Amino acid sequence: MKYSEAFLNAAADLCEAGRFIDGKGWVPATSGNFSVRLPDGTIAITVSGKHKGRLQIEDIMLIDADANPLDDKKPSAETLLHTSLYKRFPAVNCVLHPHTIHSVLVSRIFKNEIALENYELLKAFKGIATHEARLVIPVFANDQDIPRLAAEVERYLDRRRDCYGYVIAGHGFYTWGDSVAETLRHLEALDYLFECELRLYGVNRA
Repeated sequence: MKYSEAFLNAAADLCEAGRFIDGKGWVPATSGNFSVRLPDGTIAITVSGKHKGRLQIEDIMLIDADANPLDDKKPSAETLLHTSLYKRFPAVNCVLHPHTIHSVLVSRIFKNEIALENYELLKAFKGIATHEARLVIPVFANDQDIPRLAAEVERYLDRRRDCYGYVIAGHGFYTWGDSVAETLRHLEALDYLFECELRLYGVNRA
């Protein structure tokens, strides 16, 4: 299959993002999945089972907006979680899903949601201009039935559109943005804030 220049550029961006995210220890083994929406509405997404720190262009594949493969490669089992976000948010052009240890641990402590309040780093999120803000990150139970999990996320987002990410308990988290750079910023900020909440929880229990 001959890929477009837009696809090849997106694939290169995802490979670079994978190396950065892996360098932080956020995608152990072959965990995680990343995607970028192209100008024509198709989506470049990581194939299943590849180490995200060693991604090559051939480890990125093309799907349509309904998660159907457009080449002969196998997408992640969680592809529907990406496409549902693109359908909901027209301005979103990138989705990143790491398996950070902080997101796994906060899901063990905060069962339904993580409320992030009065942190300077909240200004890393588009549309938040002050530390005097409250950002709620929902926590969903892990589920191997991805359509069912996607539907649960959809129901939450029907009520709370001011959302920048969500955690899957014992698994990892999803975040999104209008570009790879913005989504990476959201990813870094969320992981840092999750660590802050974990440390604060430990202090309060001491």
